[in-house]
Amino acid sequence: MKLPRLSPEWTPYVLLSPFVVLFLVFGMFPLGFSLYLAFQAWEPTSGLGAMQFVGLENFVFALQDEWFWKSLKNTAWLAVASGVPQHLVAIPLAVFIHTSFKRLRNGVVGAYFLPYITSTVAIAIMFSSLFSTDYGIVNTVLKGLFGIEPIDWLNAPENIKPAISMIVFWRYVGFNVVLYLAALQTIPKDLYEAATMDGAGRLQQFFHITLPSLKPMIFFGVTLSVIGGLQLFEEPFILTGGRGGSDQSGMTTAIYLYRMAFDFNDFGAASAMSWLLFVVVVLTWLTNLAFKPKT
Repeated sequence: MKLPRLSPEWTPYVLLSPFVVLFLVFGMFPLGFSLYLAFQAWEPTSGLGAMQFVGLENFVFALQDEWFWKSLKNTAWLAVASGVPQHLVAIPLAVFIHTSFKRLRNGVVGAYFLPYITSTVAIAIMFSSLFSTDYGIVNTVLKGLFGIEPIDWLNAPENIKPAISMIVFWRYVGFNVVLYLAALQTIPKDLYEAATMDGAGRLQQFFHITLPSLKPMIFFGVTLSVIGGLQLFEEPFILTGGRGGSDQSGMTTAIYLYRMAFDFNDFGAASAMSWLLFVVVVLTWLTNLAFKPKT
């Protein structure tokens, strides 16, 4: 029995259909449902519960919620404190690896990239031990080298955000190193040879050749850091036990959305806040887009 032969005109659509169906079911439907839910009052305490249309009440509530604004401030602080150092360290580190390592380059890059692919839970548990007040290595080193008394990293409101920033920085700096290494390999060597013949030193070559050539990749990397920083969830969630730490100092907007939905059982307000966060991400991206280098 011969199977019906598929027409060449329909072959691409049939081959793409599994992805399209999965994208619609697990991508577009949740997105559209969350937008619909933002205009509903829904507290599914038992079963699914009933929805009630409330218009813009959820958005008004979110804009008047002081904890929502505090979570936005915490998120912005963490995004800047963990994102900016990533690039300030990753760029010179990538240049150093690119110029100093030949045979062992892949191994060195792999070592820096390893934290990015490591389980977030494992990383958070490891840093919980490192930042332990009584037995943590961080406090032991600080006291041994500088005589600083043990710092309560995970409970004191003024210390929780720096601790989270260190974790995020450590995890993602290797990812940015890989990005900048890829960009460095596209810079023509003739530029450096000509600069050397003209008497330019390595520092001059870095500022006048390397950095200008890296501008497109810097824009791309900063954009990823901004978007990722504003959606920060796993590291602070695990490190603070899902409660945001003392005085909610480590509570990001993503954590507050989670708590609003699953702790406070208000899915409508959580959806409205998620769309407000989306607006903040878009506005931040547009602001960053204004500094995009001209090609």
